[in-house]
Amino acid sequence: MSNSNHKETKSFQAEVKQVLDLMIHSLYSNKEIFLRELISNAADAADKLRFEALSDDALFEGDADLHVWVEADKDKRTVTIRDNGIGMNRDEVMENIGTIAKSGTRQFLDKMTGDTSEDSNLIGQFGVGFYSAFIVADKVTLTTRRAGASASEGVRWESEGAGEYDISDIERVERGTEIVLHLREDENEFLDDHRLKSIVHKYSEHTPVPIRMMGTAPITEESEEGEEKTSEAVIETINQAAALWTRSPSEISDEEYESFYKSVSHDYEAPMARMHKRLEGKFEYTLMMFIPNRAPFDLWYQESKHGVKLYVRRVFIMEVTEDLLPRYLRFMRGVIDTNDLPLNVSREILQRHPAMDAIKKGAVKRVLSMFEDLAKDADQYQKFYNEFGNAIKEGIVEDSANSERLAKLLRFHSTKDSAAKDSTVSLSDYVGRMLEGQDKIFYITADSLAAAKNSPHLEIFAKKGIEVLLLHDRIDEWLGSHLTEFDGTSLQSISKGKLDLSGIGSEDENDDDKEKNEEAIKPLLEKLSKFLESQVQEVRETDRLTESPSCLVSDEFAMSTNMERILKEAGQQTPGMKPILEINPDHALVKSLADSDDDQLEQWAQVLFDQAVLSEGGQLEDPSGFVRRMNQMLLKCN
Repeated sequence: MSNSNHKETKSFQAEVKQVLDLMIHSLYSNKEIFLRELISNAADAADKLRFEALSDDALFEGDADLHVWVEADKDKRTVTIRDNGIGMNRDEVMENIGTIAKSGTRQFLDKMTGDTSEDSNLIGQFGVGFYSAFIVADKVTLTTRRAGASASEGVRWESEGAGEYDISDIERVERGTEIVLHLREDENEFLDDHRLKSIVHKYSEHTPVPIRMMGTAPITEESEEGEEKTSEAVIETINQAAALWTRSPSEISDEEYESFYKSVSHDYEAPMARMHKRLEGKFEYTLMMFIPNRAPFDLWYQESKHGVKLYVRRVFIMEVTEDLLPRYLRFMRGVIDTNDLPLNVSREILQRHPAMDAIKKGAVKRVLSMFEDLAKDADQYQKFYNEFGNAIKEGIVEDSANSERLAKLLRFHSTKDSAAKDSTVSLSDYVGRMLEGQDKIFYITADSLAAAKNSPHLEIFAKKGIEVLLLHDRIDEWLGSHLTEFDGTSLQSISKGKLDLSGIGSEDENDDDKEKNEEAIKPLLEKLSKFLESQVQEVRETDRLTESPSCLVSDEFAMSTNMERILKEAGQQTPGMKPILEINPDHALVKSLADSDDDQLEQWAQVLFDQAVLSEGGQLEDPSGFVRRMNQMLLKCN
């Protein structure tokens, strides 16, 4: 409905209702975080105004004293958080407050565990910080006006968090946003100024915008009535409001670093590692970077924002994009500050500035050094790799300039070290223990660790004692096509092309015996090839199998069957190249085929092919046909 001031009542998205319900009930034990989240949003609004005002000073409207105001009113039972930042217009309120689809709401709900300590960590990460207000409030009123807009373009948003909200046009002289929390009956602690100040000191001490409250100052004067005054009301700035990264690392305590990290990352846990450096040369800049203890929820979310902010002379410019930090490092948190970029230009011009490229190269170099330092502690690095290893693999594909350094950071399960979930090896480890005569790093890709460990392709390698790396993440297919050698040693997929293991490990049968066996099985191979001509390129004798009757192999330069399967599941077109079926002539099942008539052999040919597909983790085109054939053959065996 609408009226003269264009007021409308709207319903929340269904997912927003779920978020509100979960937040109120699941996160209640950490309810104080509402203040951290709302102050963080207010500080961001101040940063955004400061940046936009670089090209339009009129946006300050005569007031460049950017700050956040916090106030409790015991009589009205309200807590107010107010900023004089960029503010919002009606459309922005609808987009940012009425819905939270852009914030990864679905991912937020999927990640919620029911463990309050775990779930409270997610609240800021998922961009739903505004809704934390409903943890302590039964009604929230937001009023705002965008900088540069007229007073008549103010907006009021109000909701009790029960499924609907009102939004209306209002007159608002002040620029920025004010949020009034009408507290629930049992939330009296947040009406106490000392309690609010302690929360600010705990979570927002290093927010680089002044956070102000009313306070008292001692005085020694008498009132007109002759009574001695001991204090008077004053405005206090209750945080340091200074750029922590401008101080010398020797002057900053671990607690200050941790507090700052939590303020920029919305994380509850301490970071896994940190780096704080001032780089000097042609361009000068400061890096304060943190590795989170856990992967951000949206690490694999296409629209995720980076967690590193770019400042120029301590003025916030933008959230870092691929122009300053590669996408594969999007899990990093912190700030980059420089004096060598201009303030009064567009982001597009900034991105073409020569300093940007120099800063990017320097930042990546130092971040990779952080990872290398972590790798000196195997247990600590394994924890890091469990969280961010797949992102490092992206770097092999994206960052050719640093591919050698990144390759040394990779870790894989292998046939030698695969007993425990976290037992992995580096490529250097692998090369250091290759067998005499081995000149390749062998690996296999599959859609799970179990499928890789149990692949029939490993049989000959197990017999010869040759280690094989087990690659089981989806990105590993792309990794294999880009990481073709390491430290001068080529990598080879054991499920592609011809296999030559001569000279490695125990010796095979002599050449004369092998040639006789090939001649003996040749007629069978020809018949099987004919029966399966619509499904395979050819049927040939295997060099891979010792226990299984059959397996599928791709051409050396063709797409692997696992890669084709991944692309098909993603709805993408594939080249449709037929695989090669290899059979093991020493297997009892294959030996028995020599006495089969053509009708039986055709059935067995399909069974051998289907078994090979299943052993690869693939799906059969005709599962019921496979079951029917197997049942018929089992009956004949009886």
